[in-house]
Amino acid sequence: MADVCRLATLSSLLFLLSLLVGLSMAALVQQQPLVLKYHNGDLLKGNVTVNLVWYGRFTPAQRSIIVDFIHSLSSPVKLPLPSAASWWKTTEKYRGGSSNLIVGRQVLHEAYTLGKSLKRYHLLALAGKFNAVDGITVVLTAADVAVEGFCMSCGRHGTTRGKSAYVWVGNSDSQCPGQCAWPFHQPLYGPQTPPLVAPNGDVGVDGMIINIATLLAGTVTNPYNSGYFQGPPTAPLEAVSACTGIYGSGSYPGYPGRVLVDKSTGASYNAHGVNGRKFLLPAMWDPQTSTCKTLV
Repeated sequence: MADVCRLATLSSLLFLLSLLVGLSMAALVQQQPLVLKYHNGDLLKGNVTVNLVWYGRFTPAQRSIIVDFIHSLSSPVKLPLPSAASWWKTTEKYRGGSSNLIVGRQVLHEAYTLGKSLKRYHLLALAGKFNAVDGITVVLTAADVAVEGFCMSCGRHGTTRGKSAYVWVGNSDSQCPGQCAWPFHQPLYGPQTPPLVAPNGDVGVDGMIINIATLLAGTVTNPYNSGYFQGPPTAPLEAVSACTGIYGSGSYPGYPGRVLVDKSTGASYNAHGVNGRKFLLPAMWDPQTSTCKTLV
């Protein structure tokens, strides 16, 4: 009987020990809350004019997809839910209220006047054509234009010498599509899951939409490296870049999550836009919940 009691006691101790070890391991692997600290700098709020510089040859159809997307973010017309406008509305939760994007001037540089291999100073020169205060100049480079550091960033935002905000995004149809156009292309690394069907039928441009969305959100919430971000100001995690690879619920590395599928085309999307457009937009960090918020 004593032996049975000793065995029972030993079993209880082993159970408690395994439980404590399990809890300790859970505590170790538990992710810390994602917090983008506000660094007390200016944000771009109110009416924000978005000027577009098209460098290289884009078809009218490609330009219309991108222009429709920007119009969709602050559309005065009520769009079906989930919508690009409801996605953008999360930026209102950052200090200062709403950022109402208005498409301004567009300039076409189809003659490749700076060549087909651009350095960062070329992008600054193109963005500096407008030098708009409280606005954003978006420089878009065509698929046959190589840009310094393309495969490392897919795009970037910063300020011109005149301290105006700018964004650069390149068409990744033939340059690093596994990185810059995922999940519409096989990933460069990790699980080789089948790519999703691009909602506007253009892998390069639909990939650009994801990067434009990421950088516009980063620009209005951290235009001068003194807004909302985590980490060093030289390599910050911002409103959307902090949530990279997340498009729908249940996502994990290599899997974008559960999104909507157009029954007629098989295309994947999670946001409705103007003119019947559909887009796939990444998650955005929500300051109220400190989580990466998805539309679906």
